[in-house]
Amino acid sequence: MSATTLWAALCLVLVLEGLVLFAAPGGWKRLVEQARQLDERSLRMIGLGMIVVGLIALQWAG
Repeated sequence: MSATTLWAALCLVLVLEGLVLFAAPGGWKRLVEQARQLDERSLRMIGLGMIVVGLIALQWAG
């Protein structure tokens, strides 16, 4: 993977995050409030799940 590809992927993440905030700011705020109520272990497990799904998707797509 080239540095250009990595930067393009990171920019795409920013675009997607920005779309969520632009399209549904109220829903995003509710989601953040719900996340604040979770314990750290739960948040870590959610993060781990997201990493695994992302890596599997990358492997499948490539």
